[in-house]
Amino acid sequence: MNPQDWQKDISFLLKKAGIPCGEGFKVKPLQGGVSSDIVLISLNGNKALHFCAKRALPKLKVKDDWFAPIERNRFEMAWLTCADKILPKIAPKVLAQDEEKGIALIEYLAPEKYVLWKDKLLAGNVDPNDAKKIGTALGTIHNETLQNKELAAHFSTDAFFNSLRLEPYLKTLISRYPDLSAHLNAIIKTTAETKIALVHGDISPKNIFIEKSTGQPVFIDAECAWYGDPIFDIAFCLNHLLLKALHLPASSTELLASFEILYQSWLVVMPPSMQTELAARTAALLPALFLARVDGKSPVEYLNESTRETVRSLGLRELRNPGNLVTSLSQKIKSIHSQGPRKNSTKTHD
Repeated sequence: MNPQDWQKDISFLLKKAGIPCGEGFKVKPLQGGVSSDIVLISLNGNKALHFCAKRALPKLKVKDDWFAPIERNRFEMAWLTCADKILPKIAPKVLAQDEEKGIALIEYLAPEKYVLWKDKLLAGNVDPNDAKKIGTALGTIHNETLQNKELAAHFSTDAFFNSLRLEPYLKTLISRYPDLSAHLNAIIKTTAETKIALVHGDISPKNIFIEKSTGQPVFIDAECAWYGDPIFDIAFCLNHLLLKALHLPASSTELLASFEILYQSWLVVMPPSMQTELAARTAALLPALFLARVDGKSPVEYLNESTRETVRSLGLRELRNPGNLVTSLSQKIKSIHSQGPRKNSTKTHD
């Protein structure tokens, strides 16, 4: 990515946001995920003033072919705006957009003030209060958007969600494990057809900042925004805690405790009449996502081969003998660690 390619687009976005840049600006590439290019914008006349610009890519940066329309940038910004209205400061402010080009200007979360939850977890700094606040915030967004016809019409992004989530994660598993096709197809069908709340679609520790002074979580990267099944969000995030509990034996007790706190904090915010059904569907989806992070199109990179085999073994066992407990995998991981130390990888990508 050449920063010079951004000059015209950023000038347009700054002008649209009403931000004067008479002395010009500098552009610096930032590390991001696989689906977008992200840059830091620093105004030459005010070195303390920074912004972030994000451009959706038509082809994602992964080994397998994985394409998605750049129009998803518009829905991502709509999700951030909607979430911020429900819970102020839960998402960065959207300052300007160029919907045709799939580019947006948003608030920059400076590292002096914010830390990625992923970085905290991988450093062994596992704070149960982070999990509680994240679960409560996520549940609040889901609860406040339940059965909202206006949002359902606006976020009718089934095609995007299929290409970014169902196909690369769950449908890919069917081609690799044909004996699970009936079970996986049932999970996919339920997920695709359940349309009851506003979904972020990528609730992962790499997409959650924690404000250092207050512990306030901030959700970013809502490219998979969809009006659909809130189960996907909570299961997607719980899954990362399970994977990290295998990867980091020394922190496994705290990570598995955070798993339980995250889940319960989310569930208690949801309507009591829905909780039994939500729990059952979370228990069904979670092992599929667990297996997908080693055998889907977007495998986590920090697991070594031994740990990947453990994930594969546990995931297949759960899918071939499905239970009805959200804690089934976490209990099995706890049992593995109780048997003695394991060798883990030193890579820390998410």
